[in-house]
Parts: sequence; C-alpha cells; structure tokens
Amino acid sequence: MENVTLNVKGMSCGHCVKAVEGSVGALAGVEQVDVNLEAGKVNVAYNDQKVSLSQIKEAIDDQGYDVE
Repeated sequence: MENVTLNVKGMSCGHCVKAVEGSVGALAGVEQVDVNLEAGKVNVAYNDQKVSLSQIKEAIDDQGYDVE
C-alpha cells in the first residue's frame, strides 16, 4: 500500500471536495481519499499494483484542478 499527499490548487468548496473524492475514489486500487480543503492537500492511500500515481493525478486534473 502506498500513501501520497498531493498539493491541489483550485479547490474552494464542498463540491470541490466531493468531486475530487468521487473521481479519485472511483479508481480501482484506491483505498482511501482524504481532502483537506483549507490546506489544499489530497491524501490518497492506494495499491500501486492496480493504479498509478499519474492516473490519480489525471483524475484530479480531469475535474479541473491543478495538481502540483
């Protein structure tokens, strides 16, 4: 199991949190997604045998947010 904390720009409300949690959480291999709106951080626990970090970043990017 891998854990990563991503800096995400552009999240400003509860809808943003739900969009990110929903898109990342829907990926096969993602075990947990925690969004800290105030800090602009997304913590993801995932199985790197099933999903890559680039796929996780792409899922966030697809929702319209910038991942650093």
